[in-house]
Amino acid sequence: MRIDLHAHSSVSDGTDTPAELVAAAREAGLDAVAITDHDSTSGWTEAAEAARSLGVTLVPGMEVSCRTPEGISVHVLSYLHDPQHEGLLEEITKAKDARLSRAEHMVSLLAEDYPLSWDDVTHHVAPGATVGRPHIADALVAAGIVEDRTEAFATILSSRSRYFLQHYAPEPALAVELVRAAGGVPVFAHPVAEARGRTVGEGTYHDMIDAGLAGLEVYHRDNPEDRRPFLLELAEQNGLFVTGSSDYHGLGKVNRLGENTTSPEVLGEIERQARGAVVVRG
Repeated sequence: MRIDLHAHSSVSDGTDTPAELVAAAREAGLDAVAITDHDSTSGWTEAAEAARSLGVTLVPGMEVSCRTPEGISVHVLSYLHDPQHEGLLEEITKAKDARLSRAEHMVSLLAEDYPLSWDDVTHHVAPGATVGRPHIADALVAAGIVEDRTEAFATILSSRSRYFLQHYAPEPALAVELVRAAGGVPVFAHPVAEARGRTVGEGTYHDMIDAGLAGLEVYHRDNPEDRRPFLLELAEQNGLFVTGSSDYHGLGKVNRLGENTTSPEVLGEIERQARGAVVVRG
């Protein structure tokens, strides 16, 4: 089996609809794919219908945006949680509301120096999706201000830019706790992705492990090869499983479905631990 456990649809910052994401997974020769939109499960139903129709196994999931007290961004992948769990839903709603306010403020700052409006940005947002930096990047590309999303994030939208603003996000250990409370299985996404910015120290890993962390996403293009042995050793010492994924965003990133994969045994362990949702068999 070829299994990719990290992919985004237009519900967050991907360019494929949930159904198109599943179709792309089939085209890429995947047997199973996880839909893991940022702080949203709105794409689950459409993706599940496509999975049953196309014969692809779907793992319903979500990527929870977190931040340490030091301001370091952390992402926690949640698999097979209850999407209606009150505690988790309340926290991601709080974060989504803060992200929207942040986006509006960033666009107002950008508009002082560039021909950019809020309408220009929302034009790139799918119905029901929360506006984020990728959508601002798409508007900058459409306006001819930057070449692509990569350039936008490296320059105008980088964390070092005067236009960049923080927004509320839960601490990583709290996110892990809430995912477990919702019956889900939490995995630390691309934990040593140094090109994205600062990465956490060992204390954060152990706080997350104590809170119920289940696995580490080791095989990801943004994890440098020389840092992976650290992750593998940490996983072995703490009884964590290891995943590999693409972090596919359609045309939004160069990442391709299936460029890293997860073993069937690990998917089985995720199903064994889950108490919320279930895998959809295509």
